[in-house]
Amino acid sequence: MQTNTSNPALNKNTFANLAREGERMTLGGTVNKTAILLALSLITAMWVWGKFFADPSTASVGPLMLVGAIGGFIAALVTIFFKRAAPYTAPVYALLEGLAIGGASAVAEMRYPGIALQAVGLTFGVLVCLLAAYKMGVVRATDNFKRGVIAATGAIALLYLVDLGMMLFGHPIGFIHEGGPMGIVFSVVVVGIAAMNLVLDFDFIESGVQQGAPQYMEWYGAFGLMVTLVWLYLEILRLLGKARK
Repeated sequence: MQTNTSNPALNKNTFANLAREGERMTLGGTVNKTAILLALSLITAMWVWGKFFADPSTASVGPLMLVGAIGGFIAALVTIFFKRAAPYTAPVYALLEGLAIGGASAVAEMRYPGIALQAVGLTFGVLVCLLAAYKMGVVRATDNFKRGVIAATGAIALLYLVDLGMMLFGHPIGFIHEGGPMGIVFSVVVVGIAAMNLVLDFDFIESGVQQGAPQYMEWYGAFGLMVTLVWLYLEILRLLGKARK
């Protein structure tokens, strides 16, 4: 029996009722697809980055960030509900998310020089270290581990929703956005939980391979990893920004 993950793209129904025709999903293929998606997001992120530093104002990249955020959300929903379309929609998602990430990174870089490179390095460092720990059996996605990560992620999502509602009335939750000891501790916790979600993603992708999922699910698995990596990167960027305030 599989346990849900907190990643909406990788849950207990991800590999259910899939036709088992043709070539099968492999770990190597999923890794390659993930690399392609990361490269695509980097292309659009660097393009937005260049536009911002050519005209350093939020107005120059604000619309692109909005298109990226909303378009990426729509592309993610299409991918989740139409898994067979993942070879086409996952690259679109990566390109759109690159717009949002590139804009957010450029704005942060203008305020805190060097922060974007630090955030990228830490994100990939966390990914590599957790993947190695998972493959060596140091970190295992046990049922209790999964339940704990899912519960924590759900609590963070609920808190962010409450904060969004309070922002509409001009009273956001301070420690989510501000620096100081409490704000930094909160961001450290969120980064840790986002990182633990990678372990759940590894486990679910491995389960898909073991179940003989069709080859197009390599793109879907890569998309699921991208969802978590984007969240992890943005949270690390937020944490580094708080630490510099």
